[in-house]
Amino acid sequence: MLKHGITSDTLVISYGKFMFPDNDDEFPGSAAGDIGAIRNAFIMMYAGVKDVRVLNGGFQSWEDAAYEIATDDVPKTPVENFGVNIPVKSELAVDIPEAKEMLVSSTADLVCVRSWPEYIGEVSGYNYIEKKGRIPGAIFGNCGSDAYHMENYRHVDHTTREFHEVAQIWKQVGVTPDKHLAFYCGTGWRGSEAWFNAWLMGWPHVSVFDGGWFEWSNNPENPYETGIPEDSNAEIYS
Repeated sequence: MLKHGITSDTLVISYGKFMFPDNDDEFPGSAAGDIGAIRNAFIMMYAGVKDVRVLNGGFQSWEDAAYEIATDDVPKTPVENFGVNIPVKSELAVDIPEAKEMLVSSTADLVCVRSWPEYIGEVSGYNYIEKKGRIPGAIFGNCGSDAYHMENYRHVDHTTREFHEVAQIWKQVGVTPDKHLAFYCGTGWRGSEAWFNAWLMGWPHVSVFDGGWFEWSNNPENPYETGIPEDSNAEIYS
């Protein structure tokens, strides 16, 4: 951030471009800039940037509105002092010990923002994550078709879905604002977008389980499940 001239007092507007990632690429997520923009916003807010915003619909919305498109590389003006000690908002990120505490708490929930095939263990979702399955006890908060799309949280033009629709879908599976919620996916991108929805709605205690399935599955001592769960609520999304 310092190299980009960003301090805690900088107004940052983050945007990305929707593309169709190729799962055969070494790093398919490089094409998911639309989700990456919100992941970026989460990181900046965690660090302590006071005013972070996301361009709704990203580059596609800018193009659709017929605004000017530039191709030059704007020079960066580095700064030396961020202005505060990082992280300012450590509560926005949950680690594995905290996630395990949430799983046994009556006042907290982990929300799995992955696709149905990932959730039931048909695929890991990523070419660099070997283990397949889900974290036992996590609520299914379906992202869409795969690890690089968030169709269930967006309109067809990639703008954010209306807040009351998202809240109603979450309510059907028990995701409510009276609990501490930590959203997660495979590596934090999709989880950050779901978290951003809840944060925009003013839900008081929302976080991202930052390591997600990638970190959880790397430890063979952590439990996991596969198959269709007995909880019928999960099938609302399927």
